[in-house]
Amino acid sequence: MMASAGISSGTLTLSSSSSTPSSHSNDYWKLSKFPFYPSPASLLPSRSPACNCRCQLSAALPQNDLKFVLHDALDSSGQNTIHARAARDGFCSEIKKLSSIERETSISFYGGVDLGRAALHIAAEDDSLISHSSVPLPVDDFIERLDNLSMDYCCHYSSSLSSSPEHFVQCLERYLYIDKGFQRTKARNLVEHRALYLHSVLTHRSGSASMLSLIYSEILKMLHMWGILNFDVEIFFPHDSYSSPKGYHKQKSKESDQSHIMTSQSLLVEILKDLKHAFWPFQLNHTRSLFLRAAQAAHCSNGSNNTKESAVEIASAKAAQHRLQRGVWTSVHFGDMRRALSACERLILLKTDPNELRDYAVLLYHCGFYQESLQYLKLYMDTKNSSSLEQSSCSSSDMEEDAVEKLMVRLNLILMEGWSSHSDNRNFIFNNSDPW
Repeated sequence: MMASAGISSGTLTLSSSSSTPSSHSNDYWKLSKFPFYPSPASLLPSRSPACNCRCQLSAALPQNDLKFVLHDALDSSGQNTIHARAARDGFCSEIKKLSSIERETSISFYGGVDLGRAALHIAAEDDSLISHSSVPLPVDDFIERLDNLSMDYCCHYSSSLSSSPEHFVQCLERYLYIDKGFQRTKARNLVEHRALYLHSVLTHRSGSASMLSLIYSEILKMLHMWGILNFDVEIFFPHDSYSSPKGYHKQKSKESDQSHIMTSQSLLVEILKDLKHAFWPFQLNHTRSLFLRAAQAAHCSNGSNNTKESAVEIASAKAAQHRLQRGVWTSVHFGDMRRALSACERLILLKTDPNELRDYAVLLYHCGFYQESLQYLKLYMDTKNSSSLEQSSCSSSDMEEDAVEKLMVRLNLILMEGWSSHSDNRNFIFNNSDPW
């Protein structure tokens, strides 16, 4: 399994205040061929000193819907995306329920958004993208399997519900990690990518910290909903690569625990960033950010001084381009462009980090969507440079910003030369080469 991407803090604290959206040219969003998905006002988080740059992305973005590339691109290549689109709609219907209050609410407490269903819609979309199945992933069946875990716990550990919080936590973790055999995945190979999807974790009992935290929280939520748990249990989310999520009595929490508390929003971000890291098409040089790896493959970032390493990276970039030109979207150890794009699109819908616009744009560049790539880079720059954002809060490095500028210059030159993503190329999968 790919190492968890993580976020700067396990807790996102949002205070209530109003923000005025920045104005953007409507031309940025004239992607008439591409479908768009809801981006409701309820998704807009409030400003907070703890996540200033990220949380104001929603205020800086235009209020109209964002238009994405992936599904229409697959349609144009002959792949049926009916089930993928339905799953995306299901995901959007769940994140509509993410109010500003729920964005900062711990996953241990029941709220409007159904995190289990949202995670299964993520899995259903990706399953449709790679399986080409005529049957969608049975989301309701896996929801029932998730609910049955809570029912089964009550049957076997009913006495723990009236015991002390500490004894209850011990019983619940014995049930999850011993009786049911759930465990944290430590492998990094492609086979273990199933640990990033809820339906696979429910089946194989091996998952990422995010998936195990979600399952833990869903059991707690069901017990609270049934009114049989009369105290609050918080989940300690591990930021290392080997520990499993643990529970503790909320009244005994310490200040140091705050960075390990996952909110509804931060858990969804963690799940999607795990997928984004696992399927990013440029897997070499893990000391660099995902964006810099892709920018270096496009020769828009200063390369390593190590000649051998640079040669391998160049070969990897050429191999990725060759696979795309042949219609091959995925390869062992070289990521999966489809699932990387889908993760980026859903992260943009969550509106938590402007860097997601930039990362999506560089993938679009590699796919040959030059106009759309430039539009997302412009939106990223406008968001980053907005006067309402404190620049010290944004974590982009000088190297990353230099790569963004170089990529924008190249895209402008490409478009001036008359190259465009879809006006000239009916099927970008088979004809997406850079003109240089």
